Parts: sequence; structure tokens; C-alpha cells
Amino acid sequence: MTTHLVWFRTDLRLHDNLALAAACRDRQAKVIALFIATPQQWQQHQMAPRQAAFLQTHLNALQSQLASKGIPLLFREVADFAASVGEIRQICEEHQVDRLFYNYQYEINERKRDVQVEKTLETVICQGFDDSVMLAPGSVMTGNHQMYKVFTPFKNAYLKRLKEGLPECVSAPALREPALAETALPAISLNYPQQPFDPELFAADEKSAIARLRYFCQQQAHEYEDKRDFPAVEGTSRLSACLTLGVLSPRQCLHRLLTECPQALEGGPGAVWLNELIWREFYRHLMTFHPELCRHKPFISWTDKVKWNDDQNALMAWQQGKTGYPIVDAAMRQLNETGWMHNRLRMIVASFLVKDLLIDWREGEKYFISQLVDGDLAANNGGWQWAASTGTDAAPYFRIFNPTTQGERFDKTGAFIRHWLPELHAVPEKAIHEPWLWAEKEGRELEYPRPIVEHKQARLETLAAYEAARKA
Repeated sequence: MTTHLVWFRTDLRLHDNLALAAACRDRQAKVIALFIATPQQWQQHQMAPRQAAFLQTHLNALQSQLASKGIPLLFREVADFAASVGEIRQICEEHQVDRLFYNYQYEINERKRDVQVEKTLETVICQGFDDSVMLAPGSVMTGNHQMYKVFTPFKNAYLKRLKEGLPECVSAPALREPALAETALPAISLNYPQQPFDPELFAADEKSAIARLRYFCQQQAHEYEDKRDFPAVEGTSRLSACLTLGVLSPRQCLHRLLTECPQALEGGPGAVWLNELIWREFYRHLMTFHPELCRHKPFISWTDKVKWNDDQNALMAWQQGKTGYPIVDAAMRQLNETGWMHNRLRMIVASFLVKDLLIDWREGEKYFISQLVDGDLAANNGGWQWAASTGTDAAPYFRIFNPTTQGERFDKTGAFIRHWLPELHAVPEKAIHEPWLWAEKEGRELEYPRPIVEHKQARLETLAAYEAARKA
């Protein structure tokens, strides 16, 4: 009997899992699964404690799901990726593995690890799959066979490919052996700092994730364009954490969306959410072709000459939500409290850190990864470089958000601000975005800081810093 080993990484699901489906195709083969924890590597990558808790919860759920199909999940812990290579070899020898199946990860350290594994396993056939994307990196290229550098032409080419033929979803495996007894399953515990996540905000198992996806596509996707920018409204899918750990696949998202919103590919209802899925793909494809992005290098090289402001007090005020700009502070407190931040707010706070405080975008990228349940290198790096005008964006560096007008536009009544900044509860609606002016006029004391920077002046200084770097 041949033995197939499925190496799970960021693909913690049974449905539409390309590596798992391929391993189970041969009905005669014995199938076993494996997850290797690498706490020291996670520490180097600054994985958020809430993401670690989310991962542990989903690993235990996955173990139970696999057991119901008669597939045991082996759990191992080693220090880092380098040590995982030897661990895989040992497991393959112990279990006399004939074939290893896994889904590709596109980050540079992960790719190097996989190359080493394939070199080490001389007698084992290794098979990898482009599972975390709808279309594989390299399949959407310019006419000159180059990777697109700007999103809109990439999106147009991407949509053209989807219209020619949708990527298929594969079924969950059928029962292979007698189901393993639930009582015999050892609880998986990660040796890594953890913080509880809110299961009301983030689906705690695959079934819940699928149900949330279905609900969003049925009830909310057609209104997504109108509601997605307003943080006080529940207008987003909140599925990013499930996509990050692979509890859902982007293909599942695509097919469910098109079931409920059949005109999404043509620009109809649901198209704006599909656009967000394509942004996610864009950053993954980019990272594959430009691995220096994994090393925190800017896509536009001259921006590395910007003379950043090394102000630790300003950085700390931003991190703690004490900048004196209510929309920025409410957003940062949402992040610190929940491990998640609304997408519009991610753009606002990133612009503030880089363009108002002139602090290196990499400080923000690092802090986000250390807090986010949905922390994903490609998407996080892409978002920060977009905000900092150092990445693949058609807009020039003088796009600078005004944090006050952004607050007025997207949280007009201050509902979101009041939720996260209770110290402003007495401030009237019309003054909520500049509470210090109201406090001065009324002779009131607020337990809330004055702005740590004046936006108009900061904007001029930022423009000068970028201009000097461009000419250097």
C-alpha cells in the first residue's frame, strides 16, 4: 500500500483543498496529515498572539474534521523552517511515505524551505499546488510576459482570464478509513504567546466560515460598494482571517459570490468585493516575482532615500491611539482591542503614520503584523506600500489623506469614534472630529490629547522629504 502525506500550512480546511484532494484521489492509498509548528520562526515574523490563538483553534477543528474522514493529523513542533526540513524527512521515513502533497506558500523563507524539503526527500515524490490563489502566479502577465506593476491593468487582464474559464473547486475527501474516535484526539497546543480572539467576529471552524461566506454573499455583497467605507456599519465580510489561514479558499469565495451575484464579473452587484479578492491576488503574484518585498524593500527604489522621522513618542502615540485625531485613535484602539481593523481605517491610519508623522512605513507594517488576526505578509506589505507611495501604485506620492476630513466623510456622526473613545462622549456630534476646539470654546477639560501634529504643516514637510529623496 502506498502512503500519502499531506503537509498542512496555511490551508486549514477540508473543502476545496487542492493538496488534500490530490492525496485522496487514489482510494487505495493510506493518507496521513501533518502540521509542523515553528514558534521561533513565528516570533521572527512577529505573528500576532491573537492569530496564534486563531491558528490553534482551527488546528484542533481541522484535526477533528480529518479524524471524521479517517485521516490522522500528526502534530510536530520544531524551532524554525530550517528544522522542519529534517522533521519532514524523519516522518517520511517513519511512515514509509511515497508521496508528499502540499500547497505553495509564496513568501521567500517558505519557498526556500520547500526547495530544501524537495532536495532532502530523494525517494519521495513531492507535489505542490497553487491553492491560495484563484489563478496561479505567472498566469496573468503583460503582452511582454512581465508581471503587471499597476493594479488596474492587472485586474482587467485577470477578469478576462476568469471570463474565459473559472477555476474549479474540489470536494472534501470521502471517508477513507473508519472514523477516528474524538475522545482519542490529543488537544493541539501551540508553544507561542496567545491572546483570545472573539468568535463572534471571526469564524472558529470551517463550517462557521462557510456559513459566514454564504450569508455575506446572499445578504451583504450587493450592498458592499455602498457600505464598505463606513466603519460604524457592518458592511464588510470579515473573512480575511479565514483566507489568511486558508480556512476558506479564494475559489470558494468566487463561486459563492457568483452564485448570489451572477453579474459580478461584468461589473454588476458584487463586483467591488470581487475587486478586493483580486487585490489580494495581485499582492501574492507581486511577491512571487519580486521576493525583495518579503525583505521589506520598497517597490520604488528611490523612496528608500526618504529621511524618516525617528520619533518614538509619536510612534507610541499612534500605536496607543493617542494622536489627538479621533478617527485615527478609534481605529488603532479597535486594532489593539480586537486584532482587526476596518479596511478604510487601515488606509487612514497608515497615511497618518507615514504622511503626517513622516515615520517609516515599515514601523507600521511591523506593528500591524504583531496585532492582526488576519496578518498576511503580502497583503500587509502591499497595503502599507500603497499608503506610503513606495509600492505599485499609479497615484504619486503627493496623495495624502486629511485625517479630519476622512473622519467627517466616513464617520460623520462619530458613532464609530464614540464607541472606541468613550472619553469623547460629551462632545457634540458637530464637534466630534475636532474635539479640542469645542473644549477650548466651552472651557472644558477633556481626557483626550490635543493633536500631536498639525496636518497642514506636516503635509508640506512630507512633500518636501519625498521631493528631496526623489532628486537625491
